[in-house]
Amino acid sequence: MIRAHFSLDSNHRITSFKLTGHADSGPYGQDIVCAAVSALSISTINGLERVVHTRPHVERDNANGGFLEVTNLDLDRESQILLSTLLNGLIDIQESYPQNIEVKMFN
Repeated sequence: MIRAHFSLDSNHRITSFKLTGHADSGPYGQDIVCAAVSALSISTINGLERVVHTRPHVERDNANGGFLEVTNLDLDRESQILLSTLLNGLIDIQESYPQNIEVKMFN
């Protein structure tokens, strides 16, 4: 199961997020849940860096996969729009595949 954890500040802005685990919804290369989560998270990071011009801190385990942590997130409106879109996209995936992804928010 993929676990997506979002940390929020007192104003409900996303300050960091972490993705861990594997969806296991299909064979490697055919796992649509993993592909969707990967596409959303990579697109969000690219948007933060290339469109909004912020520098989030990104840690990932490229050798084993199943781990992505993004911190040092900008709290400005543009960054938060991208991050909220990621959160909502993952929640939508969770609604369709609750056995493969769990999304939680923490204050």
